[in-house]
Amino acid sequence: MKEKIEKYIKEFVKKYPEVKGTETRWKEPLIAYADAKNPMFLELKKIVVPTHGIPTDFLQDAKTVITYFLPFEGEVVKSNIKGKESSRTWGMAYIETNRLILDLNTYLHEKIQELGYQSTIIPATHNFDVETLISEWSHRHVAYIAGLGKFGLNNMFITEKGCCGRVGSIVTNIKIEATEVKEEEYCLYKTKAICKKCVEGCINGALTVDGYDRHKCYEMCLHNDEYLGDIGVTDVCGKCMVGVPCSFRNPTNPPKISNN
Repeated sequence: MKEKIEKYIKEFVKKYPEVKGTETRWKEPLIAYADAKNPMFLELKKIVVPTHGIPTDFLQDAKTVITYFLPFEGEVVKSNIKGKESSRTWGMAYIETNRLILDLNTYLHEKIQELGYQSTIIPATHNFDVETLISEWSHRHVAYIAGLGKFGLNNMFITEKGCCGRVGSIVTNIKIEATEVKEEEYCLYKTKAICKKCVEGCINGALTVDGYDRHKCYEMCLHNDEYLGDIGVTDVCGKCMVGVPCSFRNPTNPPKISNN
């Protein structure tokens, strides 16, 4: 069953740009699984927000949470390095990836039904409280539980393919073996107290070594939404994610050397 799910996800993402005519291109997704009964889901009520959902809130007989990371291709990331405002390419990637996640979850829901099981359809974003700016279903925290990656100093989610991309998740009553969770951190600051490139890249002073001001961050995101308003909802920034060692890979792992 795991092989089928991964084939569905990878083939859908690969074909999506041609089918939908998107400007954005994505690298092959990373996928990880969490046991729906993992007690860490209850911990999210303490760590994130008291009203954070647990898998059984979505599906009474939930058994697995499927999480995936959709890495942006290099040109998307490079486009956002210069300037104060987010690039148009980065803003479009945000819009198109949100649509991709909804379309992919809808597709998976249909395929899982064909297999005789059930699943949820959870949107990529804009399911947060407008006052606290905290989501009641954090795809990133759920992906952390599944072992898909770790949080960096910049509060972004670092995977083996970096942090430049988007995370999605669905809940299902298919039983799939949980992914092994690594203990090691992926952030160079957390492992070696070096780097801090993300702090240097933060445009609005929202990010420091000592903490993260989500309201200052969102202030900049809203500025970009106005700046790029002609292409759709683009309340995004991403300056702390680009031009840093964790943009495209887990920087604590040495890069593979090709003999070709």
